[in-house]
Amino acid sequence: MSAQVMKGLEDVVIDTSSISLIDGNAGRLIYRGYDIRDLVSLSFEEIAFLLWNGELPTRSQLYDLKAQFKRERPIDENTIELIKRLPASANALDVLRTTISTIGTGPPLRRPDMNQAIAITAKIPTINAAFDRIRNGKNPVPPSSEFGHAENYIYMMTGEKPDTDKANALDKYLILLADHAMNASTFTARVVASTLSDMYSAITAAVCALKGPLHGGAPAPALKMLQEIRKPELADAWIRSALAQNRRIMGFGHRVYRTTDPRAEILRWVAGKVADPDLLRLALQVESTTIRLLHELRPGKPLYANVDYYSAVVLHSIGLPTDLFTATFAASRSVGWSANILEQDTNNRLIRPKIEYVGPLNKKTIPLAQRPDILSVEGN
Repeated sequence: MSAQVMKGLEDVVIDTSSISLIDGNAGRLIYRGYDIRDLVSLSFEEIAFLLWNGELPTRSQLYDLKAQFKRERPIDENTIELIKRLPASANALDVLRTTISTIGTGPPLRRPDMNQAIAITAKIPTINAAFDRIRNGKNPVPPSSEFGHAENYIYMMTGEKPDTDKANALDKYLILLADHAMNASTFTARVVASTLSDMYSAITAAVCALKGPLHGGAPAPALKMLQEIRKPELADAWIRSALAQNRRIMGFGHRVYRTTDPRAEILRWVAGKVADPDLLRLALQVESTTIRLLHELRPGKPLYANVDYYSAVVLHSIGLPTDLFTATFAASRSVGWSANILEQDTNNRLIRPKIEYVGPLNKKTIPLAQRPDILSVEGN
């Protein structure tokens, strides 16, 4: 009897974790026992400490973490030169992947630890901002010790003191995307960590997984969809046409959530603080129209806006280039990746699942001289 095959490892439990929980039926996301709706009122630095340590920081612990973040933000001249040598047209995730890997070279790395987690998380915004400025013919803006994590990211992108509302919006985005249980990139990080490789290798692999459009690449197509629709009154016709052609409505539906993604609910509210009123009206109309039409045309299969939909609106409104959306996702998710790497290391077992072979058996080899050549004829 053949084994039961769970394509995509769907519903397969590979381990236990105390980092985050998704309740897909109730539409809840929990970090270390705290509901995301409560945590979003805190700062990204507090959430990073929580995910890494299991509890919220005291004042002195938060002060120390912020100070370490500030010390770890700069990247050296060799790294800046590396970014300059990469093509200006490169995918931002390729640049981030290459740069993190390079930073992780040198003397043999010790086993994953908190200092590495902080260093990687602190440097990712610096890498993203440096690449964006360099490709636009500008000098990188060094990180500032005056600003918090989200504020500093915007400052390094623009060279100007960030708008408070935009900095707060980015901070909430970073909190909401920091971890999400056993998603594809986190699983990738844990697989690499389970081999006893180093944290930089595991994070590099996670960035590679995040690059795929089925995982981290959806906000940009969601924004493109809104830009194609253009006006709220055109939403109905556009969505109907897309559904008739079996086109995917970007930013809707989720592998785990069977109701509204709580992160989308919060980001909808955040978008109301920073988005252009016309864009916000469009996004709200497209959301309501999509849900209504899906209910009409595909009853019993409801889809709701996911985190990518309003992430697109928020990140665009902050002023981030569209092709940096996923790299900014990595600036948040690096906390969850490293928390999972650290957890994997505490009670490690090599992740080595099985796969069912369905190919032929008992084939016999044929000497090379007896194998027929298949010749191709030009023009045929």
